[in-house]
Amino acid sequence: MPTAKRRNPYYQGPVSDHFDGTHFFNPDGIEPLGFRDLMRWQFGGGRDRWPRSVPSPFAPVKPDLRVDGNDLRVTMVGHATLLVQVAGLNILTDPVWSERASPFTFAGPKRAVAPGIAIDDLPPIDLVFVSHNHYDHLDVVTLKLLQAKHRPHVVTPLGNDTIIRSAVPDMQVTAMDWGTRLSLAGISIDAEPVHHWSARGTGDRRMALWAAFVLATPAGKIYHVGDTGFHGGVNYEAARQKHGAFRLAILPFGAYEPRWFMKGQHQNPSEAVMGMQLANAAYVAGHHFATFQLTDEAVDAPVKALKAAMVEHGIPPERFRPLRAGEVFDVPSA
Repeated sequence: MPTAKRRNPYYQGPVSDHFDGTHFFNPDGIEPLGFRDLMRWQFGGGRDRWPRSVPSPFAPVKPDLRVDGNDLRVTMVGHATLLVQVAGLNILTDPVWSERASPFTFAGPKRAVAPGIAIDDLPPIDLVFVSHNHYDHLDVVTLKLLQAKHRPHVVTPLGNDTIIRSAVPDMQVTAMDWGTRLSLAGISIDAEPVHHWSARGTGDRRMALWAAFVLATPAGKIYHVGDTGFHGGVNYEAARQKHGAFRLAILPFGAYEPRWFMKGQHQNPSEAVMGMQLANAAYVAGHHFATFQLTDEAVDAPVKALKAAMVEHGIPPERFRPLRAGEVFDVPSA
């Protein structure tokens, strides 16, 4: 008797070039490795030990209420959480203020550095982008707090809206597929492909989509990538061909070792620099490092490797900024 096909609890929709009716996938890409490979990594040794606390060289900040005109300001909260202030809007990416990137309060990767903005010191938040459903990017505890105080509009890829609404029923959420566009709050938003995967538990792998977002604002275009493998640079190349150039790209460059396990889901610093060039980004706010230990590399390894990669590729250091908690980056106009 044939086995019944597993139902997707988050999304039901038509088959596409990245959805087979149950699971999302990366076209011509790498599927996430399985349990045996996970155990090989976890028990194979080679993990550098992080300090319990990694103080930022920057003190926590209280941001201005709004940034207008041609100004574009980015403030690092931590990991993939950044406050983007542009065109009178206050935008958060992948907001996580919890102490652990985990479904549990007592186990899982623990925050090594305090948030660069206390959640009570945030200016009024208009938009929130959630790139995918891994716990270091989609934190329902934080979303509940934001909803209670700010009532922002959340934009996220397909299926993640179901997860968010189940935890925060009154939250305003718009779900987007790759290649779709949304006009909201005076800007246009495109959801674009990245090479990643998703899961909240053991039975829902690849059942919610992952994506990057392109924001076309009066102050220039912003390309936000929450997580991605490099995937030969095809998604960066496609973003440049479609959107032209970016005043700012928000790119991950940490959590990449060991490469045999992480290559399909997390780019390394050299690949992030190549992605910047392929996407034609004038400046980069670098993230996804020195906050939660998710992988094997030392806490300071990503920044060291990034500096070497910028030298190798001829990128001045002021163009790719590895932002630390509390650091403010006023992005020059192109």
